[in-house]
Amino acid sequence: MSALSALPFLKPVHLRSPRSSLGGQRRHTLPASEFRCLSPEDAISVFEIEREAFISVSGDCPLHLDEIRHFLNLCPELSLGWFEEGRLVAFIIGSLWDQERLSQEALTLHKPQGTAVHIHVLAVHRTFRQQGKGSILMWRYLQYLRCLPFARRALLMCEDFLVPFYQKCGFEALGPCEVTVRELAFIEMQHPVRGHAFMRRNSGC
Repeated sequence: MSALSALPFLKPVHLRSPRSSLGGQRRHTLPASEFRCLSPEDAISVFEIEREAFISVSGDCPLHLDEIRHFLNLCPELSLGWFEEGRLVAFIIGSLWDQERLSQEALTLHKPQGTAVHIHVLAVHRTFRQQGKGSILMWRYLQYLRCLPFARRALLMCEDFLVPFYQKCGFEALGPCEVTVRELAFIEMQHPVRGHAFMRRNSGC
């Protein structure tokens, strides 16, 4: 059994859907709700959701298609997708970072020896927003990180208006981030990850 399949919060969650049955028989075998790490084959679906979510707000995407493919090839284990009946509805993409604070290089680099997980982007498909899916996905992602032996904390940068959302997810603000994208400025935020030893004692990881 792989390490990922042993993690309870990445196993498919089967929820009965009224649309998935007809006369008491299932019309398909896809799970109604599933969480799994993303693969490079998911890159286009990821980019379509991200582009719609961010371009209308900031005029640009945190990750472009080639960068999405880059990270999903290098570190797919640091991503998490939420699928409804086989369709991607929300996702997180991360990579490892090896410094105390984020720098401009953190936008494109994956540092395999790092202990900080840099969360590049969280996005939800437009038809599934205002349903709490972003908060649920982030909670599951943080639970997942706690079972990775190398992860000690999660870092992200966001605009001011998103700070309350991430604070509700348990992140604390570290102050202004040195990273800028054109005229945009960001707040850097951090969430401690207690790590492998704690989770082995408490959750059977």
